[in-house]
Amino acid sequence: MAIPTIPRARRPNVEPDQSAEGFCLNADLIRAVLAHAKPLGHHEAPDTLNLGFGFLYYALARALRPKHVVVIGSGFGFSVVCLALGLRDNAKGQLSFVDPSYSVLTDGPFKTVGGTSQWDEPEKVKRHFARFGVDHLLTHYRQRSDEFFAGYATSALPEIDLAFIDGSHAYEDVRQDFVSTVRHAHKNAYVLLHDTNIYVRELVRHAGVKRWLKEVKRAKDLFEFVDFPFSSGVAIVRILENDAWRFLDPPKSS
Repeated sequence: MAIPTIPRARRPNVEPDQSAEGFCLNADLIRAVLAHAKPLGHHEAPDTLNLGFGFLYYALARALRPKHVVVIGSGFGFSVVCLALGLRDNAKGQLSFVDPSYSVLTDGPFKTVGGTSQWDEPEKVKRHFARFGVDHLLTHYRQRSDEFFAGYATSALPEIDLAFIDGSHAYEDVRQDFVSTVRHAHKNAYVLLHDTNIYVRELVRHAGVKRWLKEVKRAKDLFEFVDFPFSSGVAIVRILENDAWRFLDPPKSS
C-alpha cells in the first residue's frame, strides 16, 4: 500500500515581524549572505550552505544577547550581517559598524588590503544591509577607528558588549583597536579578532594580529581567549576586569 505524500505547508508570503524574537536563518537567507556579504577567510563552504565562522558570530549574538555590538572593518559586511542577524532574532540590540571605506586602487595597499570602497554612499549601504533585513539595527560610521573612539562619548554610545576587530592589521593599529575597544567595554564582554592565521603576512610584518594576541595571552589575569586556526582564523577574547585596558603594555615598535 502506497504511503500518501503529505504536502509541505507553504510559508506565508509576508515579511517577518522583526520586533519579535525568532529564527531567521534559512537556506535562501544563507545563500544571500554568501553571495552578497561575501565572506573572506571565515572557514565558509558555500557549496554546503556553511557560513563557517559566520554561524559562530550569529550564535554569540544570540547567546550573549548584547545591547551594543561594534564591528571595525569589513570587506563586504559578512561579520556585520551575521552578528546583526543575531540581534534581529533577539529583537534587541544595536550595531555600530566602523569602516572608512578605503579602496586599494585609490588609497593604496598600505591603508587597505582588498578594500573596494563598499561603504561610500549612505543609501547604497542601507540597501546592502536591507537585503538581509538588518539595516534598521546598525549605524555605519565612515571613519577610521581612532576617529570613532575619539567621538565615542559625544555620540552617547553605550558600553560595548561584543566587538569584532577586522580593520588595519598593522600591529600598532590592531593594538589600538583592541585597547580602545576594551576601554569602552566591561567585564565579561567579548572581543573577536579576525585573521589570526595569516602566517605569511605575519612573517613579513604585514600583519600583527597574532603578535598582539601573544601580548594578550601574557595578561592571564585580565583576559582569556581561544583561537580557531582555520582558514584565516578568528580568536575570541573574554575581558576579566572592568579596567583591563589600563594594565596593557605601552605601545611597542613593530
